[in-house]
Amino acid sequence: MSGSGAAPGPGSGSGSSPAACRFAHYFVLCGIDADSGLEPDELAGENFDQSPLRRTFKSKVLAHYPQNIEWNPFDQDAVNMLCMPKGLSFRTQTDSRDPQFHSFIITREDGSRTYGFVLTFYEEVTSKQICTAMQTLYQMHNAEHYNSVCASSSCSMDSLASSLDEGDTTSLLKLQRYNSYDISRDTLYVSKSICLITPLPFMQACKKFLVQLHKAVTSQQPPPLPLESYIHNILYEVPLPPPGRSLKFYGVYEPVICQRPGPSELPLSDYPLREAFELLGLENLVQVFTCVLLEMQILLYSQDYQRLMTVAEGITTLLFPFQWQHVYVPILPASLLHFLDAPVPYLMGLQSKEGTDRSKLELPQEANLCFVDIDNHFIELPEEFPQFPNKADFIQELVEVLLQFGIPPEGSVHCSESTTKLKNLVLKDLVNDRKNGNVSTTNMSMYELLKGNETIARLQALARRTGVTMEKMDLSASLGEKEKDLKLQCEEAELRDYQLNVQLREVFANRFTQMFADYEAFVIQSAQDMESWLTNREQMQNFDKASFLSDQPEPYLPFLSRFIETQMFATFIDNKIMSQWEEKDPLLRVFDSRIEKIRLYNVRAPTLRTSIYQKCSTLKEAGELFRQRPSAVDTVAPESPDFSAERPQADTQSIEQRLMKMDHTAIHPHLLDMKIGQGKYEQGFFPKLQSDVLATGPTNNNRWVSRSATTQRRKDRLRQHSEQVGLDNDLREKYMQEARSLGKNLRQPKLSDLSPAVIAQTNWKFVEGLLKECRMKTKRMLVEKMGHEAVELGHGEANITGLEENTLIASLCDLLERIWSHGLQVKQGKSALWSHLIQFQDREEKQEHLAESPVALGPERRKSDSGVMLPTLRVSLIQDMRHIQNMSEIKTDVGRARAWIRLSLEKKLLSQHLKQLLSNQPLTRKLYKRYAFLRCEEEREQFLYHLLSLNAVDYFCFTSVFTTIMIPYRSVIIPIKKLSNAIITSNPWICVSGELGDTGVMQIPKNLLEMTFECQNLGKLTTVQIGHDNSGLLAKWLVDCVMVRNEITGHTYRFPCGRWLGKGIDDGSLERILIGELMVPAADEDLVKQCRTPPQQKSPTAARRLSITSLTGKATKPNAGQIQEGIGEAVNNIVKHFHKPEKERGSLTVLLCGENGLVAALEQVFHHGFKSARIFHKNVFIWDFIEKAVAYFETTDQILDNEDDVLIQKSSCKTFCHYVNAINTAPRNIGKDGKFQILVCLGTRDRLLSLWIPLLAECPAITRMYEESALLRDRMTVNSLIRILQTIQDFTIVLEGSLIKGVDV
Repeated sequence: MSGSGAAPGPGSGSGSSPAACRFAHYFVLCGIDADSGLEPDELAGENFDQSPLRRTFKSKVLAHYPQNIEWNPFDQDAVNMLCMPKGLSFRTQTDSRDPQFHSFIITREDGSRTYGFVLTFYEEVTSKQICTAMQTLYQMHNAEHYNSVCASSSCSMDSLASSLDEGDTTSLLKLQRYNSYDISRDTLYVSKSICLITPLPFMQACKKFLVQLHKAVTSQQPPPLPLESYIHNILYEVPLPPPGRSLKFYGVYEPVICQRPGPSELPLSDYPLREAFELLGLENLVQVFTCVLLEMQILLYSQDYQRLMTVAEGITTLLFPFQWQHVYVPILPASLLHFLDAPVPYLMGLQSKEGTDRSKLELPQEANLCFVDIDNHFIELPEEFPQFPNKADFIQELVEVLLQFGIPPEGSVHCSESTTKLKNLVLKDLVNDRKNGNVSTTNMSMYELLKGNETIARLQALARRTGVTMEKMDLSASLGEKEKDLKLQCEEAELRDYQLNVQLREVFANRFTQMFADYEAFVIQSAQDMESWLTNREQMQNFDKASFLSDQPEPYLPFLSRFIETQMFATFIDNKIMSQWEEKDPLLRVFDSRIEKIRLYNVRAPTLRTSIYQKCSTLKEAGELFRQRPSAVDTVAPESPDFSAERPQADTQSIEQRLMKMDHTAIHPHLLDMKIGQGKYEQGFFPKLQSDVLATGPTNNNRWVSRSATTQRRKDRLRQHSEQVGLDNDLREKYMQEARSLGKNLRQPKLSDLSPAVIAQTNWKFVEGLLKECRMKTKRMLVEKMGHEAVELGHGEANITGLEENTLIASLCDLLERIWSHGLQVKQGKSALWSHLIQFQDREEKQEHLAESPVALGPERRKSDSGVMLPTLRVSLIQDMRHIQNMSEIKTDVGRARAWIRLSLEKKLLSQHLKQLLSNQPLTRKLYKRYAFLRCEEEREQFLYHLLSLNAVDYFCFTSVFTTIMIPYRSVIIPIKKLSNAIITSNPWICVSGELGDTGVMQIPKNLLEMTFECQNLGKLTTVQIGHDNSGLLAKWLVDCVMVRNEITGHTYRFPCGRWLGKGIDDGSLERILIGELMVPAADEDLVKQCRTPPQQKSPTAARRLSITSLTGKATKPNAGQIQEGIGEAVNNIVKHFHKPEKERGSLTVLLCGENGLVAALEQVFHHGFKSARIFHKNVFIWDFIEKAVAYFETTDQILDNEDDVLIQKSSCKTFCHYVNAINTAPRNIGKDGKFQILVCLGTRDRLLSLWIPLLAECPAITRMYEESALLRDRMTVNSLIRILQTIQDFTIVLEGSLIKGVDV
């Protein structure tokens, strides 16, 4: 195992043997095998209708040296596929045959990487056999073609002809001229590749070496030494430069220089970011970068392999300090296209065939896909895509950097050297076939061959030091003027690319340092030792996400809440925790040291949490430093201690110093002990190399032995340490591997063996991975929602935030889309799940029509003894689909699928619906291949079981997201018939309010207690106002409760009343405000029972209805202690409400007016010791006492000793009277208890309650209306009540409109 849990960055593969320190591991030669001849490459796709020169033929690895290295075994199939991803390509002398460079990457199981650098060129075919075979293929092809042309007047030509202008006369002669090979007239060429495989991505150095090697083969003069000498040298005698050092080694004609960043610098990145920015444009690049951070599926698409690598490596480089954890295949060989249906996040690159339109590209899944068409400067983003924090400012800062280097921020289609081939596409297509992709028409410009000359590097440095300008320097008469200029330009360009790389990476790194400056504070380190941590890794919560998010600026939340759920963030935190027991991950070390320095130099730590954009303050200085080169290269003292200026200065300066002043020079290539007469030079042909001299290196290379010995000693020490810890090494390794691969999947499909068994095994891994991911996601959703975990970890009553819930649900939607698109037979539409649902719907509806059974108009109504009941809502997958289809707001299939998932989750039917969907087995078999997840019986059952567990909690993920849709509601008013009139003559009305709005007053048709209405989504329902106009003889109405149901989500709310509506009965109220409670969905029987509400027990919904003695005769009254406890509890709940994050708060209305709310608690206080409820059979209410108090205050001027007190008391009396009069004169028919409720609500809102209580306690009416023992007559109780009420004065209370409608204070 090499490296840490993440795909280790460069430098992870250091073994104990000297070979681990070698610059290159293998030299490889790929091409045509003369013995096996022309073999069509079926894996690359059928192409027999194409002309033979355009077909794909199998390439082979012709030779590789050395045979094998134990820590990096040679994978022949993978290397062959990636050196020539489209197989062999043929040309004739009329075609362009310029060499082309590309690179590739192989990711091993443990995530460590190996890089390959390839130069593909053309060599004349000398085998008579192959030339004859090609001629025969042509004769067959032309005969077939001629027949088809004669057969159809509208000739559908070879794909080649179709790319001709349609206006062209496509005569056969013309076609054959482009499309023929005549053995007597034409020379046949075939592609061949030379490749270096290295542990680190030294792209520029490898490119220079290969170009020089190729030049040696094509030049008229033989090279100074046989090619074996140079290859032996780079394989065995050139070491890896140590961290922070540079190295010079020798190519065939001139030295090559490379440098490696030190341990405190950003990791090695040799791919010019300039090209990535020019290819995509800044805006697009930032969007793709965001997709990568959120671990979506990213597919890069280009005709040019090197572009695919440049963009993939460029973007993953910018992720610092995070690392991509999933499938990473920047060049996907044609034979592996079936991996595009991998149901995991991936970053893959696909070579486009020319003329192929994006619309013709069949992709298995697009719901969560970011498609990047590099050549056409175009990206397609997934839906529901959060923007990167401070995106506009971030882009502005990057624009400034790019403009400084003369790069247009919008990118340019003709930018990097590889783009020249996009010019004159149509005509050149006919002459130069690039469908086979290995080679393009790019000219290998002269300056490429001249890069890296050390003399020039030294002279340049000298020139800069002395201030001599470049143009006037006459370097050497031996170089032609043009070559000399080119050479300098190229040196300058390379240096500028390094500088730009550092500056751009700094801006990106700075964003993460600002965003995660205090991440350590939220890391939960609960395990005592590594062993216990690794064994419980899956159950552990490692990062306090809720607290971290509550600490972040609001605008960052949509992005951050999703980012901290990713595997790359989880691995980053895991590495942090692991660093207490083992060596720190290199990226983490650099990142932590940067945060440390920010803290040292930034005393203004709190500014870290603002959403104000903080620029990377290091760029200007870095630029200055580059322009005014140090007068002495060895030391440069920074002028100011400001850390912000220190970082890129150091980086760019050290890179430049390393390039100018060599730390190491490798051994010169030298003559080897070769058999005479074998390495014979023949211009234009790569010689057959002598394998015996290249198979092994020199016996002793003592320069490395000492270095590797210290590495070995360190390893031994570590091993002894871990043995002392007492964990068996193999077991520990296994734990580590498992812990680190937790939640991860295959990093790269196996390229070496494509037998059906291996493909099946890979798919099986995907299936297992999906199931594991589903288990983790559902568990996370449950735990977050219930808050258990946070409570156990001592973070108080953690509840899930709306934002975090949304993030988790979005990632569940994404998982379901990936599961549904795994193993699809044929793709239809962008959402695999929705297209399955639609086909299911079609089948079901056809069967309904066939059955033609008399359709029941609605479910049977079960009548309770009150005669009124909500009809049961039928559970129907199809009905839920129709609800979604009727929503005009949703325009795409992906959106519909997500809405349907949210609705099913809210209704607690997700598992049941999906089970029903999958129960139609003929449909599943028709849509999915045998290996698909949905056809693995056992896994599917477990998956549905995990989803079923989500029914344990309530989600409002549909209601809270689609806030503007129209929703049908059904309401039922349930009267208590035994005590009330069967028929009423008055005109009743109702108004339903929710968190998002209200319906306005709606008249209820006379004597119809049930009605349906449609209005814009009200959100969670909070109150119902119900009333009537008291007309007619039978106007009095005793209402038990009102039921309201959302007909889409099925949520049913019960609004208990248990009071009369009518003049001269109860408290004389003609309207009441009822507070809602969400009913737990129960079986139908239970529902009926719940609504039947026998009056004796349930009507007065709480003991608070003590004044309704007319109903119950007597009620159990709470004692003084219980009442005081009730007040404390009610106030406490309000305080708690305001201490929760805003998105987690429930309904304040319930806390004020609900069953155990503040109003109810104060009613208890005012009822305690209230004299006889009836005086001459007339009910007396608290409001009567309030009105008497007002009458007293209005007529009396009280005198107190202290003048200040007099003023305060006078103003309190005044406001009290004003409020009571306003409530009394409001144009509403509210009863006395309703008026008391409004008074308490207004007093709480305006922070007046604690001032009114002492006034009432000292008002003379209290002695007449309250007994001696009453709480309000006890001074101590009143004082403690005042103190308790004062605690809610710190909060801003906003009352729901329905509570105080019409009251003007």
